Amino acid sequence: MRDDLTATIGEIRDAGLYKSERVITSPQQSLISVANGKEVLNFCANNYLGLADHPEVIAAARAALDAWGFGMASVRFICGTQQIHKDLEDALSNFLGSEDTILYSSCFDANGGLFETLLGAEDAVISDELNHASIIDGIRLSKARRFRYKNRDMADLEAQLKEAAGARYRLIATDGVFSMDGYVAPLDEICDLAERYDALVMVDDSHAVGFVGPDGAGTPSLFGVKDRVDVITGTLGKALGGASGGYVSGRREIVELLRQRSRPYLFSNSLAPSVTAASLKALELIGGSSDLRDKLTANTKLFRTEMTEAGFDVLPGAHPISPVMIGDAAEAGRLADKLLDLGVYVIGFSYPVVPHGKARIRVQLSAAHSTEDVERAVTAFIDARTALT
Repeated sequence: MRDDLTATIGEIRDAGLYKSERVITSPQQSLISVANGKEVLNFCANNYLGLADHPEVIAAARAALDAWGFGMASVRFICGTQQIHKDLEDALSNFLGSEDTILYSSCFDANGGLFETLLGAEDAVISDELNHASIIDGIRLSKARRFRYKNRDMADLEAQLKEAAGARYRLIATDGVFSMDGYVAPLDEICDLAERYDALVMVDDSHAVGFVGPDGAGTPSLFGVKDRVDVITGTLGKALGGASGGYVSGRREIVELLRQRSRPYLFSNSLAPSVTAASLKALELIGGSSDLRDKLTANTKLFRTEMTEAGFDVLPGAHPISPVMIGDAAEAGRLADKLLDLGVYVIGFSYPVVPHGKARIRVQLSAAHSTEDVERAVTAFIDARTALT
């Protein structure tokens, strides 16, 4: 087996698909230090609002260590529920406009524990083809029939709903924002079809909650369908402080059943008190002002505009995920390495994270970036392209 594994790893390297882990020697922020001591601009973190190193978020985490301890050493239903866990669940429900919320150790676990709990062999899931791996794996754990529709293709979704007409319950599952492309799911149209064909709607809003929509409450807010979406899953590990943790939010009965039957919830330790308290502070900061969201929007527009004018192939949209399309995996890796030399930290994404032939540099903007940071990143892309041609 060792020989086979070594050969497989060699094939991955030869294809230019090997994913090295760069070591960061500083806190997660817009300017980071890497293992060789160099300081570089960070343009690939999910730190959308710059809250990962926000002083008030850090202070809340530090205070929670003194007040609530380091870890719970238990699951929620035994002795793992503190008041701050309930406070965070209530705060998320209020922020998202939902009836109830349940915390998980990650959104991957939230999606992993959702479908198996709610659906049986007589039910059906209709899933977007570009959904996150956690949704795909969660659906595999259930006995429900599986249908897949083309990315954001409402005609194909309708066809799959018709195909699933004999199921007891039908659940449409979609990302709110697709993480490799930055494309937004048309939730208003999805909800229309769901109501026409008597289906539930589930949205993983990990790459939207905190900054998308007029109040930052995500894609249901953006499309005005908060009351029409049945289940929202999301993470605390991106815009909401960037640490760890996830949740399922939605209809009260759904959340109550998850507390009784969802295996990742029942058999995983509670979220650490420091993460819980810091996430509460992050929600407070987001709800108190739109300044961070406004700065993120301005940075995104500036980067996308200047990169397009410079002749780069940036997938269209307005989301901070701004994929610079390269095509060849090895070329994307070389470009990312050259950009690091020029002081900009980005990563080349290739198969199996994205399809063969669609390798890219996925640039992610943050409210923590200054205008000068964004312009410096564009200049580095231009210089790297010149150096490699």
